[in-house]
This record gives sequence, C-alpha cells and structure tokens, in this order.
Amino acid sequence: MRTDAVIRRRTTAIAATIAAGLALSACTGGEEEGAGTELSFFVFNEPSGAFTEAATACTEQSNGEYNIVFELLPNDADGQREQLVRRLGAEDSSIDIMGMDVIWTAEFANAGWIKPWEGQLESQVTEKVFDSVIEGATFEDTLYAAPFTSNTQLLWYRKDRVPKPPKTWDEMLDQAEKIGEGGTIQVQGDQYEGFTVWANAMIESAGTQALAGPEEVELEEKAAVAGIETMARFASSDAAATNIDTSTEDTARLGFEAGDSSFMLNYPFVYPSAKENAPDVFKQLEAAPYPAVVEGQPSAPPLGGINLGISEFSDNPELAFEAAACLVEPENQLTAASLGGLPPTREDIYEQKEIEKVYPGFSDLIRQSIENAAPRPVTPAYTDVSLAIQSALHPIGDIDPEEADAAYDDLREFLEQAVKREGLL
Repeated sequence: MRTDAVIRRRTTAIAATIAAGLALSACTGGEEEGAGTELSFFVFNEPSGAFTEAATACTEQSNGEYNIVFELLPNDADGQREQLVRRLGAEDSSIDIMGMDVIWTAEFANAGWIKPWEGQLESQVTEKVFDSVIEGATFEDTLYAAPFTSNTQLLWYRKDRVPKPPKTWDEMLDQAEKIGEGGTIQVQGDQYEGFTVWANAMIESAGTQALAGPEEVELEEKAAVAGIETMARFASSDAAATNIDTSTEDTARLGFEAGDSSFMLNYPFVYPSAKENAPDVFKQLEAAPYPAVVEGQPSAPPLGGINLGISEFSDNPELAFEAAACLVEPENQLTAASLGGLPPTREDIYEQKEIEKVYPGFSDLIRQSIENAAPRPVTPAYTDVSLAIQSALHPIGDIDPEEADAAYDDLREFLEQAVKREGLL
C-alpha cells in the first residue's frame, strides 16, 4: 500500500457517501446521454467530490465536444496500477484519460502505453508548475503526464512541548530525549511504499540519490551512509514508536492524536484529522519544514501526487488531451485543494488567498516543501527499485547505526539488480 492511497481514505464517511453518489452520476453520463464524445477517466474514487466537480466543469466548458465519465479504480495504489496495467497491456481502447501515481510515469512511458505531451499543450500543462513535479512527469526528457495534484510531508510538532522546531534530525532526537515520556517521533516504517518514501527522502537529504538515470545507480557512499545511519540511530532510540516496524501514515496519525508523541513526519491530511478527532492535541499542533539530515544542507522532502496520462490506445486522443488539459487548470486544482486537501502543482496558486483557508498558517510551508522535494527514482523498473530499498533497509531497527556501511552495501547491490530488470507487467 502506498502513501497517497492511505491519505485519500482519511476523509469523513459523509464526504465519501456524497462523492460516491456524484461519481455514480458521472459514470452514468451526468448530463443527457449522447452529449458529446464520451471520454473515460480512469481514476480512484476521490471521496471529496473534487474530481467530479472538475470533470463536470470541463464537460460543460467543452460546449458539447466531449463528456467525461468516470471508471473508478480501487482505492489502494497497487490495485489501481494492476487494473491499468492489465488493460493497457491488452491495448484496451476503453481508456482515454488515467489518473496516475507520480511513480508510474517511466514504467508506462517505457512500455509505450501513454502518449507524450507536445507543443502548445505541453506548455499549457507545465506553466508555473514546480520543477520537482515536472521531473516526476517526465521520462527521457519527454513529458508524458500532466501534473494534477501534488503532496508532500511536513514536520508536525506539539508547541507545548517543543517551543522551537528542530531544523535537523539530530536536533529533533536531542529534543525528544529531553522531553522523555511523550517525546516520540512518528514516521512510516512498515515494509511498504511509505518506507521507500522515507528512505528516499533521507538519502536525498543527505546529498545523494538512489539512481543517476533509469538504469544507473548513483548512491554516493558517504552521503547514503549518513542517511541510513540517521534512520537507524533514530529507530534504535527511545524516540521511536514501539510499532515503528509496522507504522504507516495512519498509525502515525493515530499515535500523534493519542497525545503520546511530540513529533510526526506526515502529509497535510493530519491537520483536519486532528481538528476533528483530537481537539486538545490540535490546539498544540504546529508545522515546520522537513528536518535536514546534514546541518546546513537543505532537506529533500517526499513528493507524491496524481498526474494525468493519455492512453496510447484511446480512440479519441485529441479530445482526451484537451479534456485532461482542462482538468489540470488552476481553478480545478484549487477545487481539489479546497474540497480534498490535495496540494496544487502550480506555484502561482499558492499566492491566492483561498489556499490559506485550506492550509491555515502553513500554505507557504507546503509550497516550499514541494519546491525542495526530491521525486522518487524515475525508472521503468520503479517497482523493483522500491522493493530493493525495502529489502535492504527494513526493518530499520535491525540495522546497527555503527554498521550502516554494511546496509549501504546491501542497498547498492539490490539496486544494481533492480535496474537491470524491465518494468513489471
């Protein structure tokens, strides 16, 4: 299970019920039957109704050219990918537009399943978009997806216990030790995609990256060891949650809301959740930038989100491109933020007053975090790469901080093996 998939589910049952009704309406045509060319939009059932509103608006703006209808994918990312891969592998023409996890771009492009964005449309969907986001939508210098929504992590902390937020992991560990009971730091340490996200952010923050290219391992030793050592030192300290080896975004949220923790690395969905579920904790909740691994060197926070791809096998590619370009327009990104809490991919949206209502007091932190974020490795073999990172470093609590170089050797070996394989079907 991947990080964003968990985040999507953290909305109220009422919102999910309303959205299901809206989605059903969209799937049955929404407008009168025969109103323009029907374009299928394969995407997860975003429970706030934001995607439905965007599709309805774009359908109306097309003046009868097209009608966007939903084909709902499973809520979990693995299920989404599996369904899309099966259909695309069979050259299924029923797919026009698809909502893709940012880590699927290279695999789908390399397999010849999605069309590149070119010319004026490419310029349109990348205008004022963060460079970090564009990087995740690009494969071999070609844009294959239109950035739609983004996501990133912040450091959440309790201001009653932490008067000044830590700038580095070392500083955070020192503060946690001084706090003692209640100084726990919540992270995502289970063996799943969330662990890969954490490990990638730590390695990138230390000054290196897993891959130098789709089939080339970088992983500079000194920096990578520093990132691994910091993870291992934290995992073996009293600041680690007792369930660190099975912790996820949601268990981290629950642990923090219980009042037993002072720090948490997590996505913005925790803010409205704490407001609703733990008002006493919410009163003490503050946000800060993702901590650095090396003092004086900026951190590289995680980056997630959904991009829109156009199927190579669509019978209506021109209209599909037009509709997808409409879906990612600023007003629709703002709707996704307002209703679903999904951060926009365009920098200029963070200058609008409405965004401060969505992220009160921390909208600029989200902007900075996405700007500084490090995308996960862009490679057709991403699934293998992610598994390699998990296999080499999990459980992180079993790695002796003094022997992080041995874990580095394992990680490098596993990554070398992973990039030599083709993207999984």
